[in-house]
Amino acid sequence: MSRLYDSIEPNVIDDEMLQKAVEEQGPQEEAGLLAKKEGINFKDVLALQLDFRNILKIDNLWQFKNLTKLQLDNNIIEKIEALDTLVHLVWLDLSFNNIEVIEGLDALVKLQDLSLYNNRISKIENLDTLQELQVFSIGNNNIQTLENVIYLRKFQNLRTLNLTGNPVCENEVYSAFIAAYLPDLVYLDFRLVDDNSREMALIKYQYAIEEMRHGETLALAKQQVLDAQQKQVEYHKRAYVEYLNGSFLFDSMFADDPEAAKLLYLPGVPELLEIYKTKFVAICENLFEYGLKQYEKREAEVALFYECLNEALEENHQQCSRILRDFEEKNHGVIDTIQNLSDNQVIEIKLAEYNYEITKLSDVLMTEEMLLVDQLEEVIKDFERNIADLVSNFIENEQGMMAQCRDLENQHHEKLLEISVNTLEKIVKSEFDEEMPDDVRMLFVDKDTIVNAVNASHDIHLLKIDNREDEIITKANGWASTLVEKVHKTEIQRNRSRVLEINQYVDHLRSELDNMDILET
Repeated sequence: MSRLYDSIEPNVIDDEMLQKAVEEQGPQEEAGLLAKKEGINFKDVLALQLDFRNILKIDNLWQFKNLTKLQLDNNIIEKIEALDTLVHLVWLDLSFNNIEVIEGLDALVKLQDLSLYNNRISKIENLDTLQELQVFSIGNNNIQTLENVIYLRKFQNLRTLNLTGNPVCENEVYSAFIAAYLPDLVYLDFRLVDDNSREMALIKYQYAIEEMRHGETLALAKQQVLDAQQKQVEYHKRAYVEYLNGSFLFDSMFADDPEAAKLLYLPGVPELLEIYKTKFVAICENLFEYGLKQYEKREAEVALFYECLNEALEENHQQCSRILRDFEEKNHGVIDTIQNLSDNQVIEIKLAEYNYEITKLSDVLMTEEMLLVDQLEEVIKDFERNIADLVSNFIENEQGMMAQCRDLENQHHEKLLEISVNTLEKIVKSEFDEEMPDDVRMLFVDKDTIVNAVNASHDIHLLKIDNREDEIITKANGWASTLVEKVHKTEIQRNRSRVLEINQYVDHLRSELDNMDILET
């Protein structure tokens, strides 16, 4: 779709354009001049109008972090992009552009009103995260099928829809179909969906909708199960024991072992493997349960620490507030009093007294802060020691259980090797009558070949166990290290901020003295 200004050089969204747009839309006259002089922080801008500017590409809007309304209509934009930082956007107008695909809107979860009117879009898609959507205008595009509109059923807040001007609107059952499949819609193509039309539409499509609802119910139930499972997995990951509540580790050992399936043909191996699996899985499940209990202990320790920390901070805050309140009550009006004095000697005495009070206040507040630092240092040391003990204990026991897994693997390997050598001897003596696939029989050309195959299988299994053990240890130690580092860093920042706050307050009091207008006699 052509525009009068298509022959004009396309524009980019640069700082100059943005600054000009903000100034044009901001306060005018005296307030506007003041805003221009002082500068406008883009973070403070809530609405931005960039229409009719021949913009080809959306870019450079990351500075408008608090934007709620964005107008980009009547440009030559071809792709929806670079909007991820505008997470507070509620209203977005991209009408009258050259957009072909709906995309790039995933981060705009607060969006309520979206206009893509008069573009080149052929499919309604990629809007799943926009669950707050209430108004959607996608008229004058290339939407062909009624089935595509069913996609909008998932938006339970959608009340206004504009599809006028799309090929789909030429279908004779268009209005009835939309009214039936989008039962919560209030306005369609600028017209109220009346109750009678909706009732007739629901009767017409009753069976198809019932079948669809049944499918949606099943899909929802399935999704809820998947979500619950994923939530559980995330919980298990935080405990470093994900997928240890079953045969996952055991199965992975054999999934990556090309020789395992071949050795399974040997007599007695299936039974041997089943016994091995039962014992191995039991150890993994013990580790899983132990890991969850240890995770809860670590979480409880963290919660207790922050409870003690916040209690100490609150107590310090209350004490310092009392000190400041007493100071302000005692010295209320002292500056006015000094300014109204005419006796220089008395003024000097009063100034000295007030200076002393300020110095004493500074010393008391700094002392309180030093006491708090000492107190928190002890609390943090205890916490660090407790976390180290918990993690060390967890790792020690985890290593013990993994050692049990290795012992089982070693025992299994010895028995498998014994079976393999015995089978080779029978084959050499022509005493082995059981059928065996050609690739399995190739392992028994000589002793070295079969022994190497069994040992290779053993090495793969041990590596899997070792890697899982290392992963648990690395994550547990990493968590403890990161947590303690964060606690220390936060306390250092808190202390610096508090000292700065005290100094700024004291400096303010002294500056009031320095700026006093004392009467001269």
